[in-house]
Amino acid sequence: MAADELDELYEVKPEEFTALRTKLAAAAKKRGDDAAAKRIGAARKPTTAAWVVNRLAHHNPDAKASLVDLGERLRAAHASMDGATIRQLSAGQRKLVDELARAAFDGAELTNPSATLREDVTSTLQAAIADPDVADRLGRLTKAEQWSGFGDFGASAAVSTATRGGGGKTKPKPKPEKAPRKAAEDKPPQDDKKQEAAREHERAVQEAKAALSEAERAKDDADSELSDRQTDLAVARLRRDEMRQRLEEAERALREADEAYSAAKQASRDAAKAVKFAKDGLTRAKSAK
Repeated sequence: MAADELDELYEVKPEEFTALRTKLAAAAKKRGDDAAAKRIGAARKPTTAAWVVNRLAHHNPDAKASLVDLGERLRAAHASMDGATIRQLSAGQRKLVDELARAAFDGAELTNPSATLREDVTSTLQAAIADPDVADRLGRLTKAEQWSGFGDFGASAAVSTATRGGGGKTKPKPKPEKAPRKAAEDKPPQDDKKQEAAREHERAVQEAKAALSEAERAKDDADSELSDRQTDLAVARLRRDEMRQRLEEAERALREADEAYSAAKQASRDAAKAVKFAKDGLTRAKSAK
């Protein structure tokens, strides 16, 4: 059930995501499925680009299959260093990504998407070809993905460039010979300063990346806690509304019972008066003899 609910959640527009997440998590918790409630509550709201691709995956199952198939064939071509096949598949890749991007925007009813949104959707589709993990997450993406090539197989541009008359395969370049030690020693001081500055810059970049990762982890934890509390609040409100309804029904039943009791009490009094009147009549009848 949770899987179907997550599919439903990632298919709705981003502006409808939070309200539906709260509703689905509360419903799961109400039926006693705490694991599903926690999983739904932890779901992160997708960006517009991620939603566009998610919607494509839900409404066009062939899209995911096409991306996965092309990715497998490209990886095989890269592994065998088959330049001719790589060029052919790369052309097919551009065509497939363009077609799916158009279908995605049409399906999302975005007739004039921004250049940034187009780039994010395109890069995500390309990433799904290159990375099986991205392809596996199609339908539940939370952000745009970036294409990082084919890992150890190298960048497509480098591999697909065949040598003329070389049978369609590139030849590995010979490793450059090491420069004589004296040449290294004769480097001007400016080069050392540039290298040190470059290393310092790289260290600063790595530290900034680490700080960003830590901040993102803290935000994820905070968002998860917020989702849990939001779900608890929604469940409490549902229970309060149910109790209010039950209280109103009980008060209505009490009023009806009280009115019925009053009516019965009055009927009993009237009956008692009738009995007394009848007894008095009987007494008068006997005395008349």
